[in-house]
Amino acid sequence: MDRVVRLVIYALLFLGLVVTATPLLWMVSASFMGSGEASTYPPRLLPSAATLDHYVALFSRLNLGRYAFNSALLATAITLVSLFLNSMAGYAFAKLRFTGRDRIFKALLAALVIPVQVTMLPLFLMLKQMGLVNTYWGVLIPGMANIFGIFLIRQYALSIPDSLLDAARIDGASEFRIYWSLVLPLCKPILVTLALFTFMGAWNDFMWPLIVLTDDSMYTLPVALANLLGEHVLDTELMMAGSVLTILPVTMLFIVLQRSYVEGIMMGSLKD
Repeated sequence: MDRVVRLVIYALLFLGLVVTATPLLWMVSASFMGSGEASTYPPRLLPSAATLDHYVALFSRLNLGRYAFNSALLATAITLVSLFLNSMAGYAFAKLRFTGRDRIFKALLAALVIPVQVTMLPLFLMLKQMGLVNTYWGVLIPGMANIFGIFLIRQYALSIPDSLLDAARIDGASEFRIYWSLVLPLCKPILVTLALFTFMGAWNDFMWPLIVLTDDSMYTLPVALANLLGEHVLDTELMMAGSVLTILPVTMLFIVLQRSYVEGIMMGSLKD
């Protein structure tokens, strides 16, 4: 009986894999097809003659390399700054005692229920007053810290023994030294998990860069691809090539960090 149940579970998992992977595999296949081949009926699964013309066109005619650089620069900067600020705040809420600590943390958690779209207009107006519209800083600043990241680090940091931190204080270590040399290494699994979440979110973000950036030379990949759709709406193969280049970096990053990511998720789920 157990064997039958196991086979059913494996069959359902394999079916889910097929349903999930088929559109992605077709996207990759269509990116190598000749012009118009992806729009034929019945649709082709494989290119009749693989070509790299669409990838060459993306970089030679449409300057996709510039947009990829913008996305990589902003996603990396947002990830690094966010990890630094979120980890400091999460450690402070978990281990430091100060007036109003729990009330402030509860207020932050309550803010999680506010839709992001509601805050976009006041945030845009604030950045406009600061002269940061159509600048990289306008994209970077809103992502420098987020409530979910603070919550994630705080929950993980609660598991660090107070005796370990007290021993470091007795040895004369400052709070920043304790944070930098002791807390960060101990929080490595959850930091990797948060870094992956943050990088993927920043890389795939479409709405905020579209709102705050007006110069097309500063566009990120998602915004550039949206404009590409408007200009080359009938060139399906070109769009598929652009989509492949967009998801490839985050896919490779997830594969490289998969072990640490799963470890952080599993260990975080065991915290009180």
